[in-house]
Order: sequence, then structure tokens, then C-alpha cells
Amino acid sequence: MKEFRIAVYPGDGIGVEVTEHTVRLLQALQECCGDFTLHLETFPWGGDYYIEHGRTAPEDYLEILKPFDAIFLGAIGDPARIPDHITLAPLIGIRQSFDQYACVRPARLFEGVSTPLAGRGAGDIDMVVIRENSEGEYIDNGGRFKKGKADEFAVQTALHTRKGIERILHFGFEQARKRKNHLTLITKSNALKYSYVLWDEIFEEMRPNYSDVETQKFHIDAAVMNFVRWPDRFDVVVGSNLFGDILTDLSGCLVGGLGLAPSANINPERDFPSMFEPVHGSAPDIAGKGIANPTAAFLSAAMMLEWLELNDAADRIRRSIESTLAAGETTADLGGTLNSTDYTERVLSRLEASK
Repeated sequence: MKEFRIAVYPGDGIGVEVTEHTVRLLQALQECCGDFTLHLETFPWGGDYYIEHGRTAPEDYLEILKPFDAIFLGAIGDPARIPDHITLAPLIGIRQSFDQYACVRPARLFEGVSTPLAGRGAGDIDMVVIRENSEGEYIDNGGRFKKGKADEFAVQTALHTRKGIERILHFGFEQARKRKNHLTLITKSNALKYSYVLWDEIFEEMRPNYSDVETQKFHIDAAVMNFVRWPDRFDVVVGSNLFGDILTDLSGCLVGGLGLAPSANINPERDFPSMFEPVHGSAPDIAGKGIANPTAAFLSAAMMLEWLELNDAADRIRRSIESTLAAGETTADLGGTLNSTDYTERVLSRLEASK
């Protein structure tokens, strides 16, 4: 019997709701499969914790999380009460401290789900964007000066290292080999002549080592255009922290919305726990209404199980979701009539039927 410790961090807004449904799914899956045990431990960190303790997570939260095999995160953000840079601090801390440098975000168009693109149907969009997650534009490197004065200015400096670029490209090439042997690099080297020329040069150095993988390269502005024009021409896409963030919001929209967009923050060397979360955020506008779509959270849980090498369990989740969506049993964001609980029940019923 395989056993794993999973830290559950529901967070804020609909993160709490979709996590509750995901825990139900994981518990049902254990009963269904019977060959593994997940020891789930929930941590009530986030906005409410901040109001009570003056911080969104305890000071030693990284030490608390470090022994776990994986982390499942619902969503973080409580802007009505707390500035985002405060609530997001634990998320950034986890990604950076646990060296989760590969952010993996699949986008697949399922049967029964519509896309804003004309003439596209199920199977026409099936890509994964791999975002460099440890450096680039999102590191805390810069400052603001002469605040409030007429000549106030801000400096925000991105950091791109050979080590960081090499390891994310290596991860991307290896993922391409597991899929369709096709990789696209996204840069902006025609305008940013230091950072993205370095990306280009390292890419060219590494390509001969992966001669079995077909490659192409776009600048970020062309990539955004071509995601819309030719989404079927993309398989594995690798970009910097900022570019990967931009492209995954778009790819999620193309396959039905962020309610279907899962993600994983991976430490490929397995020196630290990896973290799995839906892309959609805390969505305070619909929090508490019971209408959030838990699909992205379910698919993130499937990615977590796959990372733990529980491939059969991960496939069971995906098949149950696929058949539920294909039957038109969906939440309001996809044009359906089900609330979060009813949708979860539909997925669970198909999970049970797959015994």
C-alpha cells in the first residue's frame, strides 16, 4: 500500500469551496482504487488567518510544509480585506523556497465544451505551457523612489540565468518527448536584447541534444496571435515567468475558461514537495454562492496523483470529468445548470462506475 502525506491549503474565496469538493473526490478515489492512502492535512491559512494573527500563514509555514509529499492549494486572494501582495506572499514563498521552477499548465478542449474560436472542436486544442517559475520578471528585484513626488520612479528588474534557462528548457524538451515531440520557445529577443537573446542562444545550444524534437520559436506578441489563429500547431510551449503567465490565461480561455485550467508547480528533482492548484484564483465575486466550477481543481489533483506515480487514479479522474462534460452536465460558467455540489456528484458517480 502506497502512502503519501498531502498538505491541503484551501486559501480564500472559491479556493475553499473547490478544495472541499476535491477532498471528497480524493477520498472517493481511495475507496475506489484501494491501492494507496492519502493522509490529508488541512491548514486554515489565508485571509481569515490574517485577520486573527496579522499574517496570512505562520512564520514557520515553510518548515511545516517541507516534510509533505505534495501540496494542494485552492486559491489565494482576499482583496476586499487584504492587499494582494500580502495574501500572495506564501504562494511566492513556496514556489521560490521549494525551487518549484517548472510551472506546468495544460490546456485541452473537451467534448461538450465550447470555445470562442470558430470551427474548433474537441481535440483541436491540446497543449501544455511550461512557465519558468523561479526567476524572470516576478522576482523581488527593484524598488520605488521619491514616492508621491512629481519625479517619482520605479525600477523592476528581471533576472534570467543560464542555469534557470537551461533547466526549464531541459524539462520542456523531456515533456515534449512524452507527448508529440514538438516544442515552441517564446521570447522577445527583437526588443529585449540581453535577457531573451540569452534564451535564444541557449535554446540553439540545446537543440542538437534533442534532435528528435521538432522546434519552433515565436516572439510573445506573435505567439498570442497564433494561439488564436492556429492553436492546433502547439504542443509543448516554454516561456519565461511573465510570458508563461500571459499565455496560460489565453490558453485557458480558448478551451472554455479558467474553470477548466489546472496547474502544477514542480520541483523536478523532488528535493522538495511540489504544489498543485487551479489557475482561476479566489474569484471573490462568486465566492459563497456554490456555483464555482471545481473541474480545474479536480484536474490539478489528477496532476498531483500523476506526479506521485498513481497514474491509474489520475486517469480515473480525467475519464470521469471527460464523460461528465461530454454529457453536458456542467456548471453555469460553461452554460450548464449545475451548482458545484451537483457537478461533483456527477463526477463521483462516474468515478464509482469505473470500479
